[in-house]
Amino acid sequence: MIISEAEFEAITHGRHAAPHELLGMHQLEGGGVVVRALLPLAKGVVAVPVHEPSKPVIALRRVGESDLFEGMLEEENEIYAYDLAITWGDGEQWRTRDAFSFLPTISNDDLYLFNQGDERRIYEKLGAHPRCIDGVDGTSFAVWAPNAQRVSVVGDFNGWDGRHHPMRMLGQSGVWELFAPGCGVGSHYKFQILTGDGDLQEKTDPFGLFFEIAPKTASIVWDNSRFAWTDADWIRRREEAEPRSQPMSIYEMHLGSWRKKAEGESFSYRELAPRLVDYLRKMGFTHVEFLPVAEHAYYPSWGYQVTGFYAPSSRYGTPEDFQFLINTLHEAGIGVFIDWVPAHFPKDDWALTRFDGTPLFEHPDPERGEHPDWGTAVFNYGRPEVKNFIAANARFWCDVFHVDGLRVDAVASMLYLDYSRKKGEWTPNIHGGNQNLEAVELLRHTNHVVHSEFPGVVTMAEESTAWPGVTRDTNAGGLGFTLKWDMGWMHDTLKFLQKKTARRPAQQGKFTFASQYHHQEKYLLPLSHDEVVHEKRSLIGRMPGTDAEPFANMRLLFGYQWLFPGKQLLFMGGEIGQRTEWNEDGEVPWEILEENAAHAGLQQWVADLNHLYRDEPALWEGDYSEGGFYWVDNADHAANVASFVRQTPDCSRQALVLLNLGNASHAGYRIGLPRAGWWREALNSDSEHYGGANLGNHGGVHSEETPWHSQPWSAEFNLPPLSCSVFLCE
Repeated sequence: MIISEAEFEAITHGRHAAPHELLGMHQLEGGGVVVRALLPLAKGVVAVPVHEPSKPVIALRRVGESDLFEGMLEEENEIYAYDLAITWGDGEQWRTRDAFSFLPTISNDDLYLFNQGDERRIYEKLGAHPRCIDGVDGTSFAVWAPNAQRVSVVGDFNGWDGRHHPMRMLGQSGVWELFAPGCGVGSHYKFQILTGDGDLQEKTDPFGLFFEIAPKTASIVWDNSRFAWTDADWIRRREEAEPRSQPMSIYEMHLGSWRKKAEGESFSYRELAPRLVDYLRKMGFTHVEFLPVAEHAYYPSWGYQVTGFYAPSSRYGTPEDFQFLINTLHEAGIGVFIDWVPAHFPKDDWALTRFDGTPLFEHPDPERGEHPDWGTAVFNYGRPEVKNFIAANARFWCDVFHVDGLRVDAVASMLYLDYSRKKGEWTPNIHGGNQNLEAVELLRHTNHVVHSEFPGVVTMAEESTAWPGVTRDTNAGGLGFTLKWDMGWMHDTLKFLQKKTARRPAQQGKFTFASQYHHQEKYLLPLSHDEVVHEKRSLIGRMPGTDAEPFANMRLLFGYQWLFPGKQLLFMGGEIGQRTEWNEDGEVPWEILEENAAHAGLQQWVADLNHLYRDEPALWEGDYSEGGFYWVDNADHAANVASFVRQTPDCSRQALVLLNLGNASHAGYRIGLPRAGWWREALNSDSEHYGGANLGNHGGVHSEETPWHSQPWSAEFNLPPLSCSVFLCE
């Protein structure tokens, strides 16, 4: 044995941080070469030349009673490629290239950028990646664990034995790396980590691309480059368009509970594709938004406790199946958003938490590293490698899966140091404030990366406070989001419509309050999954009245949401008036469409709203322009009537929206008009097609030269109770 006793002890007892320095073939200082291999359960091993048959075969001998084999040849001074011909204890024979004969698969430049927090394609370097090196098929593994004593990759290709594939740390980067010959797509693996405290733990891959179905937790080697995309035309159109001035009507859904294949069995990504396309086309939605698809072991978390940030959930198929679903939607002209969760992660001991035995991904200070509401860990946003992990993850979904947007969850919890914390439970920032400056920088950086590299991709902030500049450009000091969820509009509107009609006149100012601030940000109006869970009741379950009134209120609600400035989002089941709260173990109760015509009428109302919305630029082109919206009148609280105009920025297209918020009809109700002509009644929520009483305006009204409501013309309208009507000038 020509290594020191200390090196021998470290390599044979699994504590050597640089096994490649001892294992493999090395030149000796005095001439000759030595080959070492650590092979538990082997009986004999020979190094056999691969490319140069004239090179010598080197027999290795066991060192003492250890699992280390060593062979020397003084006559050979050059390193050459070789196989290990192994005879195992049971007599079985293998021949394989030596994992310790390959150079690192990650460059120093990649490592430098990662440690600086700006290797944007780090998901192509860390994790597990099948590749062919020197004619040898295998998988390169790399993982960040700077405080570990030793890291091994274990899997079904080495008997889950950490002695077979110990990894090397690359310089001072904290990254451990190894190329494993013979390991390919479909292999199951984990990282076995010996912590600084001497604890041995097995962890899933933070950059894993595919996982076993829970409750199993192994990562699976995968190649995301194999799918043949056919959505180039969609991507080109997306890149050429400005999303804020395009129609955007979003159907939010949970993949596992939209429709069931059988009781307790969800459709796969591929099975969902044609069904979802047919439904979204029928309903007229422009986009679909999936609740978090990233791998999550705990199904009842709805995806908000992510355990695999770089992998779509295996519950519904492979990553390639998810690519197929998105590609199919794009080919049908439907955009795809996903819910993205960078605010926190669960404390499962096999996942990210204390990954190398120390707080690595999470902040080490409990005041900043634990979320008081959810019992989860909070990322250390200021650590460069963690910042890189998160920002690159946003890029990953846009790059590898062609998603058109990210709805960023729980932004407020990221922005504030005192979020859900009492006095004494948080420490101010360096300026004495409650802003989490590191999270602010992360969000700005992530938005910059996404928008600069993927033109047309949308980022949406679920941000519930008055933080300034959420949708302002980063170069102007903003956070850089495309859109912000208008939680105020949602709360005010639902609170108003839950009131009995007799109490509404006194509260009408709250119903219209969103118009006083809608120009401050680029808003999206959400009626999301959060509003139909946790005993809040379903949307229709909140509506007052009996028989037809709840449905009339629902049509009024959706009409206001679709026609008020801003994009809109509706959670599945709302469009048919689902009476029960959402249950992730069930499915949307589609049977109610056959049981009660009012449910089908509501569904038709949403479909017709969508089709009118998409066809009429006045309803979306000027969402965020100063003149894209104005009230005709919102002061007639006694009659409980409000009216407004939507128009394109050049005023070439105009739509008049009339809302009767009370249960009394109004005949001959005069409303001001911005131009003369025939105003066609394009939609009336009281139509019998939607379950209404069919009161209306016989197709439209002619303007009269009677100034009213500060408008040069006007007309008398019939306003059905609890109704929303839309008129277009022709």
